[in-house]
Amino acid sequence: MKRWFVLMAIVFAVVLVLAKVNFGSTQMTPAAEREFMIRLLGSFSKSSGVEVDFLNFEYTDLLSRLEAEQKAGKIVLNLIADLQSGLYTMGSKGLLTDLSQVNFTGKTFISTFDKYTRVGSQKIFIPWLQATYVMAVNKKAFDYLPDGLSRNDVMNATVKWTYDALLEWAKNIQEKTKQPRLGFPLGPKGLWHRFLHGYIYPSYTGAQVVRFDTIRAVTMWNYLRDLFKYVHPACTTWDSMDQPLLREEVWIAWDHTARIKQAIVERPDDFIVVPVPRGPMGRGYIIVLVGLAVPKAADTTESLKIIDFLTGPEAQTAILENVGFFPVIKEAVGRIPSGGLKILAEGVSKQSAARDSIVCFIPGLGAKGGEFNETYRQAFTRIVFNKENPTKVTKELAPKLTGLFKEVGAPLPSPDSELK
Repeated sequence: MKRWFVLMAIVFAVVLVLAKVNFGSTQMTPAAEREFMIRLLGSFSKSSGVEVDFLNFEYTDLLSRLEAEQKAGKIVLNLIADLQSGLYTMGSKGLLTDLSQVNFTGKTFISTFDKYTRVGSQKIFIPWLQATYVMAVNKKAFDYLPDGLSRNDVMNATVKWTYDALLEWAKNIQEKTKQPRLGFPLGPKGLWHRFLHGYIYPSYTGAQVVRFDTIRAVTMWNYLRDLFKYVHPACTTWDSMDQPLLREEVWIAWDHTARIKQAIVERPDDFIVVPVPRGPMGRGYIIVLVGLAVPKAADTTESLKIIDFLTGPEAQTAILENVGFFPVIKEAVGRIPSGGLKILAEGVSKQSAARDSIVCFIPGLGAKGGEFNETYRQAFTRIVFNKENPTKVTKELAPKLTGLFKEVGAPLPSPDSELK
């Protein structure tokens, strides 16, 4: 009898070990975010009986840990979360499980993300979180739409919502109100460079870097010269667009969702968040995409249960409300209470679902990222403000851009990597 109890105790201990997941993440590392994640995963553990140990890592440490475990043949981490670029590197090294056959019921993932979850034929991660940059529009601006452009076109990213239409719209507003009402964050800490390399450049050229000095790029720079006749002159002092929107210095503004959030939350009845316009090549925009992956040779049984939970409507909504990342499934948007967060989420979802999407990712240049950003800002200042020849300026700066990637050995960002 005693031997039987010992045997059962051993079996019970093994079951406990099997029902534990070591979750390594480069995300949710700030104290408040980590505390929220532990609470969220705690609710999963209570309902499932699966214990989750949430472990934070820097990216290089997580990569080294995965490589060491694979080499030793002893897999301890059985679930990880990281940015798309990091997961792509891990997948390219053969460190992640192919999740191509995994399907979750009751949720509709935004289809735009699918091809960015793959390395070759393998699906290396499941989308979890997204962040991006969008446009906020004061509803007053819709009274000045140009002929042929409707409110529905703007809100639902139809083919009529173009950069040319934005120019005509801004011109109409200025001519009829006698005030420039279009704004961008050109201040020293503003994210204007993201608009240049990840939004308007791919919309006109289909690339962020490799077509920097093409004829289409020159066309884009000439367009910006025209557009800035209707941009508020104080934009060079603005690091974020929430306050200019609240003061109604601008009626149409582009910025990161976190930097327009205050305006939308404070006055949800006055603003709408809309997808960005499209250019001749499509609708370029940046996505900060976070995914969930399972290390190669790890037991997927419990890990997939956690992925299913974290990508469910309830968890996705809780993450938006507490942390500010946006859902990757359509069902979550319908759960968000009315107000500013719902307005933001709807705009982000519509942009991500646009059929003419040219999805861009911020390049991983490490310490050289500042030089990358400054090259675009320098081009803008010289061409638009100083009226230098765009062909001359772009030919001069193009080698510097491509040289940064060669110097650090970094891959070209999407969509450039797909053009090579």
